[in-house]
Amino acid sequence: MDNAMMIGLTRQMTLRRSMDVVANNIANANTAGFKVESLLLESTPAQTAEHSDGPNQLQYVDAWGMGRDFRQGDLQYTGRSLDLAIEGDGFFAVENNGQEQYTRDGRFRMDETGQLVSSDGSPVLSADTHAPIILDPNISDIQIVDGGAVMQNGAEVDRIGVFNIPNLSELSKQGNGRYSLETTGDEIALPEAVINADVQQGYTEDSNVQSVLELTNMMTIMRSYESVSKFLKQAEDLNRRAIERLGKV
Repeated sequence: MDNAMMIGLTRQMTLRRSMDVVANNIANANTAGFKVESLLLESTPAQTAEHSDGPNQLQYVDAWGMGRDFRQGDLQYTGRSLDLAIEGDGFFAVENNGQEQYTRDGRFRMDETGQLVSSDGSPVLSADTHAPIILDPNISDIQIVDGGAVMQNGAEVDRIGVFNIPNLSELSKQGNGRYSLETTGDEIALPEAVINADVQQGYTEDSNVQSVLELTNMMTIMRSYESVSKFLKQAEDLNRRAIERLGKV
């Protein structure tokens, strides 16, 4: 396969992945706390065969990583006492299969044992002890005040953990709008509890996906894919005609 075909195919592969990312963004436009993503690309140089003229390197395209926009989404009022949203930076912490994970999805509830859990039953962790928060299931009046303090009958029961991640690039996506902290590096900065976090009771945070923008991105990707397909067809026709001419010599 010649260089033109290889370059075109590498671009088509990244366009397909970009389309998958955009489609996932659109699918999660109504998912609480979801953060929009985009595929990051890089140019990969490769040496050409020896020749007397022309470029010395070919530039292939490859996926370098995934970019995430962690800007805050709009806050939506629900009126539920255990629906919480963070105004500003920070993440809630939940425990999933023994692993501490971070999320902006504050759709919490109290299970039958009085434990504060997320929508899928994962325990919500305390700011001070990183342990599950236990409430009195017989008391329905719950107030969240003073940076996440949980109050029942006027007494503070615990404090919901809101944690600041110093380096957001160290977060690894785990699904369901959650992230874990990669701990392979020697100089990783551990999450810090936000003392005066602005936790809004009775609200949830919407996704920060802009559907119109994502639909525009989808159309741009489709047009680019069609352009690369035409380029590959032209390269194939050129090779075919060259072979036919050589056969007549």
